[in-house]
Amino acid sequence: MNISTLAGKPAKQEILVNVPRLITAYFTGKPDPSEREQRVAFGTSGHRGSSLTNSFNENHILAITQAICMYRKEHKIDGPLFLGLDTHALSAPAFATTMEVLVANEVDVMISINDEYTPTPVISHAILNYNQANKTNKADGIVITPSHNPPDDGGFKYNPPHGGPAGTEVTKWIEQKANELLKDNLTTIKRILLSKALRSSHVHRHDYMNTYINDLRNIIDMEVIRNSGIKMGVDPLGGAGVHYWEPIAERYHLDLILVNKNHRPHLVYVCGLGWTKSVWTLHRPMRCKD
Repeated sequence: MNISTLAGKPAKQEILVNVPRLITAYFTGKPDPSEREQRVAFGTSGHRGSSLTNSFNENHILAITQAICMYRKEHKIDGPLFLGLDTHALSAPAFATTMEVLVANEVDVMISINDEYTPTPVISHAILNYNQANKTNKADGIVITPSHNPPDDGGFKYNPPHGGPAGTEVTKWIEQKANELLKDNLTTIKRILLSKALRSSHVHRHDYMNTYINDLRNIIDMEVIRNSGIKMGVDPLGGAGVHYWEPIAERYHLDLILVNKNHRPHLVYVCGLGWTKSVWTLHRPMRCKD
């Protein structure tokens, strides 16, 4: 794969994603379930797409969230649902839609205590911690992220009680139910206003950050890292960990500098160059497959 000449340089205005248009399309675009490209289609544990192509719109999130509620009921998953999101522009509107459906279905939802972004491993950690302490009323989670996909993409992933990405037997079930709901014009969707949902007794604030950071010492020898004298420069690459690195450095007294504290929803970092390279770019890259 050739590396773009724009890699590592500020993007020109004309090639940035138009975020207002993207979010408007999320609410106004209506996917046609007779078109394969506009149906719900799960890849690695979740659905990804863009509102600009009618492949990630509010109707998709309404249908998927309702299908997850149906899956939970059928499989007797009645503990809390841990919900997180990343910095992509479509994540915040999808979060609002998700909350409206979850609370209408009387699901207890755990959201971040200070509304900070939540990395995927943090959601997995919260699910596992809860389920280890509770033998009944198992918890699960949703992560609103398309991972490394371009800035005009949204993503929606389901994590069952084992904490990891949902397997194909789960995703096929949710995908089928969601597409049935789309085909039925969402007539059986349960939904309430976001303002009412946020005031509901079903919504709980969870300290994802401190719980996760405090537990890192149990899997990583922070003393060895600290005493090695290594100096670290971290760029969160626009990811959901932007709020986590400085508290990690402070908690464990690491010589770590966060070189980029900004998150920009119209930018994204390149994929497809192999895990051995940390090459990144500020222009729109190719879309990555699951």
